[in-house]
Formats: sequence, C-alpha cells, structure tokens
Amino acid sequence: MPFLILILLIVALLVGPGLWVKRVLARHSDERDDLPGTGGELAAHLMDRFKLEGVTLERTDQGDHYDPQAKAIRLSPNVMDKKSLTAVATAAHEFGHALQHAKNYTALSTRTVLAKQAVNVQRFASIAIFALPILVVIPGGAILARFLLIGIIGSMFLTTLIHFVTLPVEFDASFGRALPILEQGDYVSDRDLAKVRKVLLACALTYVSQAMFGLLNFSRWFRLLRR
Repeated sequence: MPFLILILLIVALLVGPGLWVKRVLARHSDERDDLPGTGGELAAHLMDRFKLEGVTLERTDQGDHYDPQAKAIRLSPNVMDKKSLTAVATAAHEFGHALQHAKNYTALSTRTVLAKQAVNVQRFASIAIFALPILVVIPGGAILARFLLIGIIGSMFLTTLIHFVTLPVEFDASFGRALPILEQGDYVSDRDLAKVRKVLLACALTYVSQAMFGLLNFSRWFRLLRR
C-alpha cells in the first residue's frame, strides 16, 4: 500500500501541474469587452511605455514565449488577438521576460547560456541513443556503449537543470514584473486581480511538469548505468 501511495504521489506531481495550468488558462480565456485591449495591444503598449529598444512583437503557433536571442516577444493568436484575462496576463508575463533581459537579470542570462550548450549536447544524445543498441551487440562495444550512456544521462541532467533554473525566472516574470505593472497601471480592475494572479501563477508553472519529467528520466537512466 505505501508503494502504491508513492506511485500516486509521483503521478500527481508529474501530471497535476500541467492539468491545473491548462484548466486555469481555459477558465479565464473568455472574451471581455471591458478590458482596454488585447494581449498583443498590451504588449505593444508596454514595449513603448518602458522603451524597450530592439524588441519586436511577433505572432507564433509555437506557444507564447520570449526569445532572448532574437529579442522577440512571441504570442499565440489567442493571446495576441483576444481581450481576455488569460491573454492580458500572458502577454504581461512574456513582456516580463523582455524586461528581465533589458535589466540583465542574472537567472535569465544563466538559462540562456545553458540552453545554448544544451542544443549541442542534445544533438549528441540523439546520435548516442541511436548508436547505443548497435554497440551493445557488437563484440567489444559494451565499453563504448557505457560511455555513450553516461553522455545521455549528462544531457538529461543538463536539460533538467535548465528547467529548474527556469522556475525562478518564470516566477519573477509573473510576480516580480508583470503583476506590479498590471496592478499599478490599472490595466485590470481590482475585482479581477485575484484571477490574474492565478493566470500568472499558471504561466510560471508551465515548466514545473517538464522539470519533474526530467528528474524521472534522469533517475531511470542512472539506475540503468549502475547495473
């Protein structure tokens, strides 16, 4: 019974945050004519208000995000074009990342450096995963296969590390940048602030489930290495 409870807790940790995030974002995505503008209009207004030079606003189908390399705030159509609490809060959150970049926020810089390194590491891991089963059956290939397995585990560890470094970056974007702007700028009414806080929390928790999955994969491969 204790083992079953442990399994259920692990499943809840892995799946729960993602389900909660989707539920919150969907709940507050209804059109609101009383809002002063769409998410895209808010982002453009904030870029002008805070004078973020060189930052662009783009439409994307790849999910809402800020690209520090391109200095681009990228918003999905539902955020760019809709007047909803989800759209406004999400746009403010992504603008928060642009503001972090402009202020040389250390955690964002660290994550960017790690992400650049992770691209090359993940390419190696993809090749290694393909080569691993071949080396296992080749005489004398077991030693090289073990080194490749260490490399795969290292790439997973780096990916997990990036996710955990991202967490404080996300919370700062939501509650250190976006929330004060929305509160002090009267972009949403006082009666909506509690709902906006939930949406901002959902934006910040997007990476939690990814980090937990990363830890699970890392521990699984580490156990395989010890055999």
